[in-house]
Amino acid sequence: MPRVVHFEIHAGEPERAIKFYEKVFAWTFQKWEGPMPYWLVTTGPDDQRGINGGLLQRQGEIDGQAVIAYVCTIGVDSIDGSISSVQANGGTVVVPKMPVPKVGWLVYCQDTEGNIFGMLQPDENAG
Repeated sequence: MPRVVHFEIHAGEPERAIKFYEKVFAWTFQKWEGPMPYWLVTTGPDDQRGINGGLLQRQGEIDGQAVIAYVCTIGVDSIDGSISSVQANGGTVVVPKMPVPKVGWLVYCQDTEGNIFGMLQPDENAG
C-alpha cells in the first residue's frame, strides 16, 4: 500500500522554522540549489526507519488558502521531554498528551509557523 515518503513544512519565516526543528529534533537542513528557495530536511540516518522531507517558504497568507499543516507524526524517545523542548523553542501543545492503547503516548503541537504536528513515544503499556 502507499506510504508517506516525504513531507514538507511550509513556513512564513523559513530560518525561524529551521532553528525550531534543529533545536527540538536535531534535524539537519541543506539549502537546495534549485530555482526556488527550498531546504532538504534530514531526520536521521538512512539505515534507520523514517522519512526525510523539505521546507519551503509558505505561498500566500494564512487566510484559509495557504498551506498551514500536514500532520506528520514524529517518533520520540521521551514525550514529556519533547513537549518541554517544543515549548522552550516557541511551539505550543494544541492537543494534550494522550494514551493510544498498546501503541504509545501521542501529543499534537504547533510549531513557530502555525503548523500542526504529532509526536509519539512508543509504549505498549500506554492506556
